[in-house]
Amino acid sequence: MRFVVSALFLLVIFSYAAAFDPLDPNGNITIRWDIMSWTPDGYVATVTINNFQMYRHIMSPGWTLGWTWAKKEVIWSAVGAQTTEQGDCSKFKGNIPHCCKKTPTVVDLLPGVPYNQQYQNCCKGGVVGAWGQDPSASVSAFQLSVGMAGTSNKTVKLPRNFTLLGPGPGYTCGKAKVVPPTIFLSPDRRRKTQALMTWNVTCTYSQLLARKNPSCCVSLSSFYNETIVPCPSCSCGCHNKDSCVKSNSKILSMVGVNTPKKDNAPLLQCTHHMCPIRIHWHVKVNYKEYWRVKVSVTNFNYRLNYTLWTLVIQHPNLNNVTQVFSFDYKPLVPYESINDTGMFYGLKYFNDQLMEAGPFGNVQSEILLKKDINTFTFKEGWAFPRKVYFNGDECQMPPPDTYPFLPNSAHQNLLSFSALVSTLIFLLIAIW
Repeated sequence: MRFVVSALFLLVIFSYAAAFDPLDPNGNITIRWDIMSWTPDGYVATVTINNFQMYRHIMSPGWTLGWTWAKKEVIWSAVGAQTTEQGDCSKFKGNIPHCCKKTPTVVDLLPGVPYNQQYQNCCKGGVVGAWGQDPSASVSAFQLSVGMAGTSNKTVKLPRNFTLLGPGPGYTCGKAKVVPPTIFLSPDRRRKTQALMTWNVTCTYSQLLARKNPSCCVSLSSFYNETIVPCPSCSCGCHNKDSCVKSNSKILSMVGVNTPKKDNAPLLQCTHHMCPIRIHWHVKVNYKEYWRVKVSVTNFNYRLNYTLWTLVIQHPNLNNVTQVFSFDYKPLVPYESINDTGMFYGLKYFNDQLMEAGPFGNVQSEILLKKDINTFTFKEGWAFPRKVYFNGDECQMPPPDTYPFLPNSAHQNLLSFSALVSTLIFLLIAIW
């Protein structure tokens, strides 16, 4: 019994630790409900999904939001979103609700819907950008008309058991909490109005809940060593090994091979690492006061292209970035005293979309860094990143003892060994 209790305790602690991202300690998705007006049997609410994560966005096919009603509420109508199921509305005559389920599931509308179905910040197919990448794209909203509910602040019961898929698992949502009403400004910004009632739900992300294995890996190389350190074998698990295809397979010429499946099952190129994404870090040139790195991102998934992708790299010399040539760059400084992390993402309309595996499934850039004479060195793998994240998930790094080393280190060891042998021979001759 003691062992079981201890195991459960460690599991809880580990789960909470995994949901905390040290590179984005305040990152979360906040779902805000604002009651804008009362109706004879309920209320009209605006639901806003704010992504406050610096480098993790919700990609296609988008978010899915669910909850459980506290009473017997129904959704009379929805603008800017829709429920996936209507449920049993047989007891209603005349006006039929949009959804009668106790546990509704809501999804965003697709782009191009009629104007009378649109709402502000809606209709993007559920895609929500990262706050650090584009704050204006990090919001999604819709409006609900809720019936058979409370008609005042005292009689309204908050929904519970919120769930968020973005688009897959990984998010854990807390309880709804009543907060001070949201303040709204008029278009001329001269008048303030406020919601009748507001509550928030906070959802945090855990990579361990999202998937068992990493979704990306890192390979390394340098100009001073001809060794290319590949991604570790089965970095992302080898469970897709039986369904992968070779780069010259005839299957790739079939029509519809690049069409995503409903379950988002990948079609990976056969590699030793079996990852959909590989990031390669190459130490390219060494100047007197600067050094240059080339970063390449390769997609090995034939069924998925990555829109609004982000790449986060942790390295001590990122506190002195001189120029980034083909990516946008933004320093991440969650702790004011430490500036060693940067976010890289594609230039709009140029390389902000990483295409599916194939000749165009690659984006790359070069980074020029200024040296700090007090810390700069090529020894002991200092020139390689400490951590790498792609789309918010940490990538599998090679073991540190495999990093490319300086060629003269081998000669230095050989010289030390030769000197030791010479010393021993000299002592033996002297004693003899």
